[in-house]
Amino acid sequence: MVVKARDEPARGAVLRSMAMSDAFREVAVAAARRAGAFLRAHRGGARDVSTKTSPINLVTEIDRGAEALVVETIHARFPDHSILGEEGGAQRRSATHRWVIDPLDGTTNFVHGLPLYSVSIALEVDGRPVVGVVYDPNLDECFVAERGGGAFLEDRRLAVSLTAGLGASLLATGFPYDVRDTADNNLAEYAAFTRRNRSVRELGSAAITLAAVAAGRLDGYWELVLGPWDAAAGALLVEEAGGRVTALDGGPLDREAPALVASNGHIHSEMIAVLQEVRAR
Repeated sequence: MVVKARDEPARGAVLRSMAMSDAFREVAVAAARRAGAFLRAHRGGARDVSTKTSPINLVTEIDRGAEALVVETIHARFPDHSILGEEGGAQRRSATHRWVIDPLDGTTNFVHGLPLYSVSIALEVDGRPVVGVVYDPNLDECFVAERGGGAFLEDRRLAVSLTAGLGASLLATGFPYDVRDTADNNLAEYAAFTRRNRSVRELGSAAITLAAVAAGRLDGYWELVLGPWDAAAGALLVEEAGGRVTALDGGPLDREAPALVASNGHIHSEMIAVLQEVRAR
């Protein structure tokens, strides 16, 4: 095939875009694996444990150390990119490129020695997630998604489950940090779903839970209160694996304050209906 001269600028732009996409993915994976290795090395070593917004919202020096490694890895390649981290807050440098980071999603599990936590890293371009990585350092599983390019676990392409109805589904959820004090605490929703499906799990890591939906290990997941760092990477994984992610009412997800429903798509309307029924009471 002969490429005409007038096609060269467009072809060059495509190649540059592909190369940049590869660079984004490679940096996200490298940062996640570096932070994950740090978490593995410090298992059982969280000594400086403090609380944030409530007695059950924990943070450790391990969270902060892992986040520092992620930020260092990103800024070594993209020094002008902005960062939004759960522990470090916002570092605004770019108006178009923002990395959204949870260096240790599942801190309570980590503190208690339960090997169920993850590193979550997403890159947003103009407010839209384009790369998402969730790394489970205990199982050494690295989930990667690119906008329009699919979702993968290592070299295996991910696909959501084929479960067709809520009654045969395995779901997951989580509870807000102010569950002891607020009336909107997800307990009524939990009870309603428990009576309508096979079982409901609470894994303690939103990122791992969303990755499990993308991998077909779970059929659906809902949670009333999350931070942007909890869902940015995992939501992209679900979408690129063929699933659906919405707000609790089925509308567009608010990525800055995600209250979400994620599913294989087949049971999504049933999940929305249960939530609407409970929350209308």
